[in-house]
Amino acid sequence: MGLENITKEYFEKYRQRYLDNRKRFSDNFKSLAEKKDWITRISYQPYKWLFILPLLLTTTLICGIFAIIFALLFTPRVGTIWGVIWARINSFFTPMTVHVVGAENIESGTSYVIASNHQSMYDIYVLYGWLGVDFKWVMKKELEQVPVLGLACKVLGHIYIDRSDTKSAVETINAARTKIVNGTCVLFFPEGTRSGDGKIRPFKKGAFKMAMDLGIPVLPVTINGTRNILPKGSLDLTPGGATLTIHKPLPVKGYHEENLTELMDRTRMIINGSLN
Repeated sequence: MGLENITKEYFEKYRQRYLDNRKRFSDNFKSLAEKKDWITRISYQPYKWLFILPLLLTTTLICGIFAIIFALLFTPRVGTIWGVIWARINSFFTPMTVHVVGAENIESGTSYVIASNHQSMYDIYVLYGWLGVDFKWVMKKELEQVPVLGLACKVLGHIYIDRSDTKSAVETINAARTKIVNGTCVLFFPEGTRSGDGKIRPFKKGAFKMAMDLGIPVLPVTINGTRNILPKGSLDLTPGGATLTIHKPLPVKGYHEENLTELMDRTRMIINGSLN
């Protein structure tokens, strides 16, 4: 056997040993991280049940009442300040950190139709607390029955739609167009509901038809991280971080009924492109 073959065999032997050791180290590190994660989750439970969940209910009640009072005494936009306070308090004590990317893409005083992905109830805190614009939610009518919160949202001018009645939903959205002036925006979750697996579901047309009819830009927004903090249909709340990515607005000039799906697909592609 030549020296070259011996050297090659020797090199391959130790290369394989290196790869085996690296894999063993990686597996051990992953196992340690998982154990640490479980320790964090277990130690977090008393804090969650005894402090956080009661706090969420209390702040919703108090901030909701103040939002109603300020909206009636002054304007809905002034009342919305209490929504920001509500979102920030609950995020701070969860705790949930929020990193904002692309805030410079929002032009002050411009109205947008905002389209966001939807993974968790904590998306509401992220958007209310850090988006930085006055907007009206388009939300399911069932939320109107929630004590205090339902009334507060109604007084603040948010838009309830009956998802079981398409004609009624369209009429409600059409009536809401008068609110989208002077920098006030309207916010849609075009998927219509939360995603259980984090993947973006097919979009509905309502948001894009409104943008086209009003001639105002679509503002795509991507939220990452909230599904790990509070998954859909779960009370498995854990601390964590979220990222709010604000993309460049999409002009609607040139879009009409026949090619509306192109605007939907383009928006969905942009949102999905920043999704982890």
